[in-house]
Amino acid sequence: MISILKRSEKMPLADKIRPKTMNDVIGQSHIIGNGKILSKILQSNFLPNMIFFGPPGVGKTTVAEIIAERSNKSFYKINATNSSLEDIKKVISELGSINNVNGVLLYIDEIQSFNKKQQQSILEFMENGSITLIASTTENPYHYVYKALLSRSTVFEFKPLEKLDIEKGLKRAVEVLNEDSYMDIECNNNAIEDIAILSDGDMRRALNILEVVVYSTKPNKDNITYIDSDVIRASTFNKIINYDKNGDSHYDILSAFQKSIRGSDPQASIHYLARLIKGGDLISICRRLLVIASEDIGLAYPNAIVIVKACVDSAMQLGFPEAKIPLAEATILLATSPKSNSACIAIMKAMDELDKEFVKDIPNSIKDAHYSGSKEIGRGCGYKYPHNFKNHYVKQQYLPDSIKDSIYYIPQENKTEKNIKKYLEYLNSDF
Repeated sequence: MISILKRSEKMPLADKIRPKTMNDVIGQSHIIGNGKILSKILQSNFLPNMIFFGPPGVGKTTVAEIIAERSNKSFYKINATNSSLEDIKKVISELGSINNVNGVLLYIDEIQSFNKKQQQSILEFMENGSITLIASTTENPYHYVYKALLSRSTVFEFKPLEKLDIEKGLKRAVEVLNEDSYMDIECNNNAIEDIAILSDGDMRRALNILEVVVYSTKPNKDNITYIDSDVIRASTFNKIINYDKNGDSHYDILSAFQKSIRGSDPQASIHYLARLIKGGDLISICRRLLVIASEDIGLAYPNAIVIVKACVDSAMQLGFPEAKIPLAEATILLATSPKSNSACIAIMKAMDELDKEFVKDIPNSIKDAHYSGSKEIGRGCGYKYPHNFKNHYVKQQYLPDSIKDSIYYIPQENKTEKNIKKYLEYLNSDF
């Protein structure tokens, strides 16, 4: 559906306090403010195609509307979640009208909901300059936006708002409520902080919480609506963690989880585990723990994978909420274990060599010889059975001729692999 924004008497609090200028925008100091790129764009006569991405409630739509207000172009807004190709065609059909002589600024909210064909439909008009696109998305545009649109647009990342930014917006909202309503509202700093924490960087959610609390709280005998921490707690709001198991946040948290364990930081590891648990995706956590046990701990502590597997099995049988306990046990064990990636490096080297080198056939001596006639074609001939030799070892060639000198596994400097290295050196000696 296409709409041109108009303010009304009965608008949500988030719309009532929506900033009118870049100076009023809260947060996003990395792209907004003196000398920052978006402010410079507003000061110039040049308006590029832009894509804003970031979590909900951080100012993407607000900034787009401020830019539109300053532009001399006709402003159209489409929300991709409830729009179709026909809505885009309607905008295109109006390009030649007298009202659009300066061109059209088209804002597409949640552009990730449009398929490739829908996104492609405006490409021609972006190229000839009749449409300037500003699109916003909560997803990574490099995964969800058509490449041709990306190549013609400047991408800006909007970050979650800091707690102090949220508190600043909430205090302004209380002022607006007092100005616009018949109520006398007092909201102390502790309550403001509690709401900011619950919002998790989402200004829209913070304002929604404030609005619900204000209008559901009875004034006292002096007709003052007093909001404190007790009122917030009594309202039973739950903090919403930014987590989408099919989106960037899921993989970002998993990445931070593994890297914290790899970096031997049990505190950070447990923190990211808690965030994953809040997301509720038990299978992903279990799978990642098993991967870490082999990829990052490996031969430095070979029994780690056995213990982690037991913890994972327990977690899968228990389910949430009890699953958090064996998951925490496995996480702390891995974070505090000695580390080795020698096995990971070894298999990566071997697979890389297969991709790049011409590898000859397996030596005949170690080919399968458990069938009639194998000896006649040279299978198994010359094979030396190690258990028939001292220390169950005998030197013979196992690798194909073309890569017979390749080295994949190199023991690392941990207690277990020092013993492995010592044993291999012993085997290569003359006993």
